[in-house]
Amino acid sequence: MYCVQGAGTSDGEEEFISEELMEQFDFGEVDKELRELFPEEQIDFKNTLLEVLSGNTEFTAELLGKLVADQLTYALKSSKENLVHILFLAIMAAVFKNFGHVFQNRQISDISFYILYLLVIALALNSFRAVVEWTEGGIESLTAFMGVFCPVYFLAVTIAKGSVTAGAFYNLVLFLIFLVELLVVKLLLPLVHVYMMLRILNFLSAEEYLSKFAELIETAVSWILKSLLAGVIGLNVMQSLINPAVDTVKRSVVTRGAEAIPVIGDAIGGMTEVVIGTAVLVKNGIGVTGAVICLSLCIYPLVQVGCIVLMYKLSAALLQPVSDKRIIGCVESVGDGCRLLMRIIFTTGFLFLLTIVAVSASTGNV
Repeated sequence: MYCVQGAGTSDGEEEFISEELMEQFDFGEVDKELRELFPEEQIDFKNTLLEVLSGNTEFTAELLGKLVADQLTYALKSSKENLVHILFLAIMAAVFKNFGHVFQNRQISDISFYILYLLVIALALNSFRAVVEWTEGGIESLTAFMGVFCPVYFLAVTIAKGSVTAGAFYNLVLFLIFLVELLVVKLLLPLVHVYMMLRILNFLSAEEYLSKFAELIETAVSWILKSLLAGVIGLNVMQSLINPAVDTVKRSVVTRGAEAIPVIGDAIGGMTEVVIGTAVLVKNGIGVTGAVICLSLCIYPLVQVGCIVLMYKLSAALLQPVSDKRIIGCVESVGDGCRLLMRIIFTTGFLFLLTIVAVSASTGNV
């Protein structure tokens, strides 16, 4: 039973109201998008919503656990071969560097080292390019899901709270989708790619010529992410303080007017309270279901990129006793660049999750 108890209504009537409200929502576009995003899991939005409303947390935990395991396995398989090649080349470069004295001409050792280092750079950039594609694909999947989820969710907000709140937050989410596609995908991801190339090219020589430029880009990316997060939090707070209050006043006027009707006023008031309470519950259920799927879409790239970070950091630690510091710096740079991508993914996902939570919290009162 997925509805709120109200005076003068039976359990059957409440369940009927809940079912009638559920029928008002068309989940076709959401299910179509979910089939494209999760082709193997075959997630059905309405079934997931019913599981959430029934309080079945095991279903959500199983879904997230399966996604983490699948993506961890995929990341390991896709990056293992590339990383093995990098380790092999790093060891070969260490041999040429540490045993260069056996060659009569010192230049042979240096040339061999630089050739191997260039091969390491090529493999590292190729690996990083794949990680950037994972990140971009994850962000685009998240924005695509939010694009089809928002009409359904804010229809529920309109029924439960009012059109003013729904319209304001809907415009905010559309603006947020546009901002993510413009600022994150078109600006931040290319900046991180440039940062990665500067870090790697900086180790071509014994002296550091590009490290400060790389630090400048890292600082700029960090400040943009923090500013974006602070701006969205501020917008959510302002919308939560004003618009729900307007809808509450409008609804109170209508409800009090109906209750003032002789004879049937009390019945209308009680029935209205039950309908609104059920609508709030259904709205919160849709919001939680959307948040779970949003979290799942963030887990996809986060697990993949996090696995790459650990693998390259571990490789740098294993190579440090035997290999040249430039090789170690190149390998470690891949891990640092991927760690910056993880921040971008986490911040982007948090922006959408924060908005869903703000809407649910500010429209949760009957």
